[in-house]
Formats: sequence, C-alpha cells, structure tokens
Amino acid sequence: MGASILLVDDENAIHETLGWVLKEEGYQVSMARSGEQAVALMEEREFNVIITDVIMPGISGLQVLDKACTLNPRASVILITAYATVETAIEALRKGACDYVLKPFVLDELKLRIRCLAQHQATLKENHLLQRALNHLAPGDTILGEHPAIHTVREQITRIARTSSNVLITGESGTGKELIARAIHAASARRERPFVPINCGAIPETLLESQLFGHVRGAFTSAVQASPGLFVVANNGTLFLDEIGELPLCLQVKLLRVIEEKEVWAVGGTKSVRVDVRIIASTNRDLPKEVEAGRFREDLFYRLNVVHMALPPLRDRRTDIPLLVDHFIHKLNAKLATRYLRVDREVLQVLMNHHWKGNVRELENILESAMILGEGNVISRQHLPKGLVTPKVEPFKIETLKEAMQRSEGRHILEVLALTQYDKKEAARLLGISLASLYRKLDDGDRVQGSRAG
Repeated sequence: MGASILLVDDENAIHETLGWVLKEEGYQVSMARSGEQAVALMEEREFNVIITDVIMPGISGLQVLDKACTLNPRASVILITAYATVETAIEALRKGACDYVLKPFVLDELKLRIRCLAQHQATLKENHLLQRALNHLAPGDTILGEHPAIHTVREQITRIARTSSNVLITGESGTGKELIARAIHAASARRERPFVPINCGAIPETLLESQLFGHVRGAFTSAVQASPGLFVVANNGTLFLDEIGELPLCLQVKLLRVIEEKEVWAVGGTKSVRVDVRIIASTNRDLPKEVEAGRFREDLFYRLNVVHMALPPLRDRRTDIPLLVDHFIHKLNAKLATRYLRVDREVLQVLMNHHWKGNVRELENILESAMILGEGNVISRQHLPKGLVTPKVEPFKIETLKEAMQRSEGRHILEVLALTQYDKKEAARLLGISLASLYRKLDDGDRVQGSRAG
C-alpha cells in the first residue's frame, strides 16, 4: 500500500486534479474541504503526509499544522498558498512544516517532493520498528554487525514484522535464529501477546504432541489434569518452532492441519479450539533435501516457508568479529564480575582465523571461558582453549582501501551486466559511464582478482 496522504483545500479544482494525480501515483488519499474536517480526520487516523492550503475559511492551514503537530506528530506537512509572504513561509517552517509551495504549482515538481517525503516517512517507520524490536530483546542481546548481510537481516526484520505471515529462518547452529525470531515478534502488532518458543528436537515424541496441541484429562496415563498446549498459550501471538527439521512425520501432519484450519485438537479431545498464531520456524538442516529424502512433508515446508530468512555464518562476516568481541566482553564482565578491557592483537588474529562451526554462540562461550580462567584486564593467547590456537582456515587478509573499493565496484558492475543479460552498451548506460570505461573497469577487476588469488 502507498503512503497515506491528507489533502486539505476548499477549492474543488485542487481536489479534482491533485487528488486524482496522487491516487494515480498509488497513494491512499483522504480529502478535507476545511480545516475543521481535516482535524476530525486526524483525530480518527494517522497520515504520512498532510498537504494543506494556508488560507481557508475557519481553521487556517497554519492552525491545521499546529493540530498536526499534536495529533499526528510524525506526519510531514506541506503548505500551499497563492498569497505567499516571507513572514508566512518563515512561520510555517518554524512551526514544523516540511515544505512551502506556491500556487500555481507544477504537478511534476510537487509529485517529486511528495515522493521524497513519503520515502522519508517509510525509512523513519522502519527505523522505529527496528528500534522497538531491539528495545524488547533480552538485556545483553542485540543484533550486532556492520557487514552487509547483517544490514539485510535488520531490514528484513522491519519488513517482515509488518505482516502476520509465517517465517522460516535457516542458518547454522549458533547464528542467532531465536534472537531474530524474538526481534520480529517484538516489532510486530502481536508484540503485546505471548512469544512462545519450543525446541522440537529437545522433547521426546511422546510428549511433544501434547506440548504443542494440548491434552484432556485422562488422555493418557500421566494426564492427571488437562493442558491447553502451546498453540493455545500463544493465541494472538507468535509460536517459535526451533529445529523444525526434527519434528516427527506424524506430528508434521497435525501441524499442517492446524496451519490450514487454524484449529487445534487436543490429544483425547472431542472439540477443536480456534487459534490465531503466527509461526516462526527455524532449522539448521537443508529442508528441501529433507523433503526429497521423505523426512519432511513438502506441503508443510511450503506452508512454513512463506517468508525465508537465511542467517550468515560468522566465518562469512569476519569483519564483525572485533565488534562482537567488544560486546561480549562488556556483557560478560557484568555476568562474571570481571574487569576485562579487550583482547590483545594476537588473540584477535586467532579469532579472525578460526572456522567458527558454532558461530556467534561459540565466540561468546570461548570468551567466557577465557575470562574465567585468565587474569588481569586483557585476554591473552594462553587464556584461549588449546584447540582454538591453530588457525583452521586461511588467515584473514586485510585489503587496501583501493582493493576493497574495486571489489565492491566490480560486484555492482557484474550485477548490472547480469540484469542486462550482458549487453555491455546497455550496462554502461545504466551505470552512467562510457563503454570504454566499462571495459577498463572490467580489466582492472580481473587484475585485482588475479593478484588476490596469487
């Protein structure tokens, strides 16, 4: 859906022309023919952009601006008028208006201004959602990293949180799948309802069914009292099914039915219970391969994999390791009552070279061990576990700034070439460079790749 716009003007021509143009642009447009009507609409709902005439009978545009600051403080306000004075423009901007437009205005120019404000509003909303998600995480937990893959993860959280679609999070053990699931829930409209996690591989099959779907009293020998099950507990909230690849086939059938019918049948029960639950599932397995092997139902896979998030392993974002090390030292100092300041350069090199099969969780555990066994305020090589000291991958190579920029530029050029099906003339046009420059940059990129490989 496009941004929501409130258009306030007492002229029919403005409503008929500007209103129609904005609707054609895909915006949700509400119209008010007076300041009083505009205030009433602002009391009912929020708008992203408010466009108001300055001079109107009754409540003026400047008064609408004042009301917007109270009723709709995040809205961007544009004032339009045919009777402009420097004093009025200064007052409007001082009171919080984002723009001041003179009549008669050029539609294309006004559309561009509105588009920029709408995009700005969307960015603010995403930042607000992400910040709210981070604020709701457990103390000491945060989504750290400056690697592009982590920036993508943070952007996905804000987008996914707007919906109630099921999500499948994949990634190796220790990459933070539950942390991401909690962030999505915390940024969503369900944040005031329960977030209920369960590890599908940690509970015996005989108990897992009743844990998920509940049971009635006497349904089996130890069922001395009824249990509603986690689907009912998570009603109107989020159920996090960790390690969904471990779920037995017989329970996969029942889970599929709950997703499709939004009803839960307790073990031994004769009546169903309606539930509205968002499911976020996670796994470190290759579920498509599990489907091919007959160990996971294909129909259930597609029901869970509505939105897919793939978390990068730590070895693919080694540049984030120093940032994570500083974070965990600060976090663990509070837990262990220690006063470590940092790791020394040799330790950092070892950490940068490690393969990290256990990912971020393994990094935290290694630092905790070193801080318990060590002494002083700097973690040294002798404090590390013995198996960690020998590098298991090629040493991390520090590139020059020029090499890093050429590699980034080369990746972008290749993406544009792929988009144009390797039409170099079209690619050069899209990149805003000459064809000769494109060939030169491709040659430079080959030389950089060759020198790095050598």
